[in-house]
Formats: sequence, C-alpha cells, structure tokens
Amino acid sequence: MSSGLFVGLATVDVVQRVERAPGPNEKVVSLRADVSAGGPATNAAVTFAALGGRATLLSVVGGGPLAALVRGDLAEHCVEVVDADTAGSSRPALSAVTVVDATGERSVVSRNAEGVEVDTPPELAELAASADVVLVDGHHPRLTLAAVTAAHRAGTPVVVDAGSWKPVLAEVLPLATAVICSSDFRLPDGQPPGPALLDDGPALVAVSAGAEPLRWWSRGGSGTVPAPAVAARDTLGAGDVLHGAYAFGVAEGRSPVEALELAVRVASLKVGHIGPRSWLTDPELLTVARGGTP
Repeated sequence: MSSGLFVGLATVDVVQRVERAPGPNEKVVSLRADVSAGGPATNAAVTFAALGGRATLLSVVGGGPLAALVRGDLAEHCVEVVDADTAGSSRPALSAVTVVDATGERSVVSRNAEGVEVDTPPELAELAASADVVLVDGHHPRLTLAAVTAAHRAGTPVVVDAGSWKPVLAEVLPLATAVICSSDFRLPDGQPPGPALLDDGPALVAVSAGAEPLRWWSRGGSGTVPAPAVAARDTLGAGDVLHGAYAFGVAEGRSPVEALELAVRVASLKVGHIGPRSWLTDPELLTVARGGTP
C-alpha cells in the first residue's frame, strides 16, 4: 500500500447549500447542511485514502469539541492524524461555506491557521522518509518547511498545493518536485504561474482551471489534460481532491502526466456530487483509481 504524508491545514467546514447567495442583511434557509473536516491538506489526505493509499495528516488539531469532530471524521475515512499541538491548547479553524445549488460554485470564509504556531514533532523526519510522497499546502509555515526539508533529504517526492502565495513558498519551491497551482494563484509580483516556476527547482508545474483543461510544464515539454464533461453540482474542495489524487498517482509510481490525468478524472468525479464526502461512495471511484474512466 502506497503511503502519503500530508502537511497543512485542518478546519471544520460548515457547508450550507442555497438556491442563491444571500445579499446584505438577508437571511435565507439552506437546502442542505453538511459538517466535516476540511482544509487543503486534509481533503487531499481523505482523497489519497479513498483511492487505496495509507494517508497520514500532520496538522494542528488541538482540543475541544471541534477537534473531536475533525478526528472522528478523519478516522472514519481512514486518515491517521499526527497533531503538532501535543498540549491540546489550540482549536481548529471554523470555515463557513456557501454553495449555490444551480452552479455548484462556493464561497468560503475561514480564519485558516492565522496566529497558530507550534513546534515540529520529533517524528517528522521519519514520517517524511517512510512516505512515498509528501504534500504540503503551506498553511503552517514551520511544519511545511520542516516537512519539505526532511522529504528532500530522504529523496521523497514533494507536491506543493499552491492555492495562493504564502511567504514560505519562497523556501519550499527549490525543494519541491511538483507544484500544482490554482488559476487564481499569483506570484508576489502579480504574475500568474507558468513555466518560469521551473527555474525555482520543481520538475513539474501545473495550473488547474476548473472545467477548462489543466495546463502543465516540465523541462521535457508541456501539454494539457482535458477535464471530462460533467455537470458541476459542488466545486468545494475540488482542487484539494485533485492534489490528493495526483499525490496518489505519484506514490503509485505513475509518470507525472499519468498522475495528472488521474487527478483530473478524480476531481471531475467529485464535482458531480453534492456534499463534501458523498462522492467517496461512488462505485466509479475505484474504476478511476485503477486507471479506467468513469
């Protein structure tokens, strides 16, 4: 069984599905509500486990009822948690999410990991060395840099989920194997991501763009991966799923392009389902994991 270490944010996502986004000072009744663990690295770890890998999440979970919810949800989905907050003094960030029913588009308000500082767990080097892939989202800079450094020393591939620019990425990119960016990602100078990022060190740079083809560049070439046609019901976490599926492909020994093709298929499967976890029960998921098409 392939193993992956996922380092980054763990939140509690409260997701309200609505007919339309409310206006100022307006109250609306939702069509559906879901509560689950969230965060880029967390959702990627859940995806990795669902595809058949052994996923470990290194994050700051802490104590209290919200932490118990995170742990319970991740245990249910076979993700092992290593909590950098051994004292249990912190609390997971709460994300308020609105998904519009007709389009599947989402809006998110979250505190993320602002103001949270923890020490690096002593077992981190061993976790990184024993994994087949390490994925970081940059939300806990100290943990991120320590994990990437340990993985680089051990020769473990490093995947960077680049949803938005974070200062720690300046130190992470030279040690990364692959950087997968959202279309909203911008460099500090305001430029969008592209092949110039290869100069910083990674062997692969990719940019996802929802239903549009994913673009990728390597030192050996470039190309696109088209997304399967699907009616989008819920786009929340689709990018996280893409990153987790890419990490699974890498851990399984697939080429970077093959891993990207897998990632696009899995993310497309996810957006066709309503809710943060319902897609995991789709019988087509294992078909996709084995290289088939949904």
